[in-house]
Amino acid sequence: MAGMALMLILCLSAGAMTGVRSEDPYLFFTWNVTYGTLSPLGVPQQVILINDQFPGPVINSTTNNNLVINVFNNLDEPFLLTWSGVQQRKNSWQDGVLGTNCPIPPGTNYTYRFQVKDQIGSFFYHPSTALHRASGGFGGLRINSRLLIPVPYPDPEDDYTVIVNDWYTKSHKTLRSYLDNGGSIGRPQGVLINGKKAEGNGKDEPLFTMKPGKTYKYRICNAGLKTSINFRIQGHTMKLVEMEGSHVMQDVYQSLDVHVGQCMSVLVTANQEPKDYYMVASTRFIKPVLTGMGIIRYSNGKGPASAELPEAPVGWAWSLNQFRSFRWNLTASAARPNPQGSYHYGSINITRTIKLFNSVSRADGKLRYAINGVSHTDTETPLKLAEYYGIADKVFKYDTIQDNPPEKINKIVTQPNVLSMTFRNFVEIILENHENTMQSWHLDGYSFFTVAVEPGTWTPEKRKSYNLHDAVSRTTVQVFPKSWAAIFLTFDNAGMWNIRSELWERRYLGQQLYASVLSRARSLRDEYNIPDNALLCGLVKDLPKPPPYSIVKYF
Repeated sequence: MAGMALMLILCLSAGAMTGVRSEDPYLFFTWNVTYGTLSPLGVPQQVILINDQFPGPVINSTTNNNLVINVFNNLDEPFLLTWSGVQQRKNSWQDGVLGTNCPIPPGTNYTYRFQVKDQIGSFFYHPSTALHRASGGFGGLRINSRLLIPVPYPDPEDDYTVIVNDWYTKSHKTLRSYLDNGGSIGRPQGVLINGKKAEGNGKDEPLFTMKPGKTYKYRICNAGLKTSINFRIQGHTMKLVEMEGSHVMQDVYQSLDVHVGQCMSVLVTANQEPKDYYMVASTRFIKPVLTGMGIIRYSNGKGPASAELPEAPVGWAWSLNQFRSFRWNLTASAARPNPQGSYHYGSINITRTIKLFNSVSRADGKLRYAINGVSHTDTETPLKLAEYYGIADKVFKYDTIQDNPPEKINKIVTQPNVLSMTFRNFVEIILENHENTMQSWHLDGYSFFTVAVEPGTWTPEKRKSYNLHDAVSRTTVQVFPKSWAAIFLTFDNAGMWNIRSELWERRYLGQQLYASVLSRARSLRDEYNIPDNALLCGLVKDLPKPPPYSIVKYF
């Protein structure tokens, strides 16, 4: 027994493969990131390809698989990928954002190594640097349930990933220059479904094929920059079964609002006349409405899709009511997020309430977005590296914003925005939107319980309306104009984690912050060591690595 313990200590102290050493299967990928020229909206433009694909390859994994992804950056700019929704347990080193990772320099490569630990669900990956997401580099990421764990519906005939997004015909460099010069990227020019837009002329090739009488799973993700999208399938209903890692109560919908950064899985049965049908994705809450289409073809189809498209809903009250219909499926067997509060989160004592409100202003004549009056700026030395190397005081300050900020802040401050979180505390976060625009928020490293989304202003009395029984555990939540959202989570995943606007213009111009979750024990039981292949930059580039964590003290 002592020999086994010593072997475990040696393995865990090794560092490089700490996050992925286990008996679970490994999946290896080699990705070549390049520019290419395509015409998604009929206009030739530069796009970002992964292995010559747009969108990029779908990662098809299973709970607890170890993913090893070697990314070659053949762009002319530093580049990172982030794995939106993957919790990266004890392993923020692999999160792929500028607060945790040095970007991959042009002409070099970096290998991500992480485990999709204790998760199921539909997610996507995308670039986190600059405005690269505006040109592509995104793709689907599936985490299937293990064969021994039943899912609450029969196995579908096939499993399809659907990436919908608003799209600009300007390059990511041009859009970035607009923001750097103090302006906005404006409104998109169109909507894509899996990188394409059907012309509706009878010559469109199908994106997907269905056999009559069979049921298919469609994983729908909004990888856009700033626009909520309504998704529907001509002549068919959709049974919602999962969203961002949680099985949900299986209600049937004619259409679904998918806000920026969100993913949903639906079941669709091929029970209509055998011919072509349009998948329809149209923008919400902007004018004019932009619509993208893609073809679904019955395998024995005998006719073109009808030109009469199903109508989209109008107004955000409809979308709010749809959110209220979503409920977590408490009887489904699956990997459970946040085990401490998986079933009884409503009875856990809240130890801290943090109110975050978004705002827009101008600083030094340029457009900036802020959280509680602070507009975040990325640092040359990633925040996580500065913290790990013990030089955080040279790079950023903790807690420059208040948990309960004043309702009005006259001046935006531009600086790194980092909140310190007590390890394993159960926290309530209130997201307040005082603006007239739609918001969408994402938290890396965790799933959280979306206990309320309501119009008006939050007060403590609003807790009486919280869903404390079966709120969906997910990674992204929308906040409607002049509204608020409340989420619960346990900060039990040590690391540095990005809380951001999924509206990429806002994130780029400061509407984000980082949650520093430190385990004072500095133990491998709580967090992995820095990987041996970690890129170093800024102030830590030439520093020796700190002493590694160990777990000796726990034996």
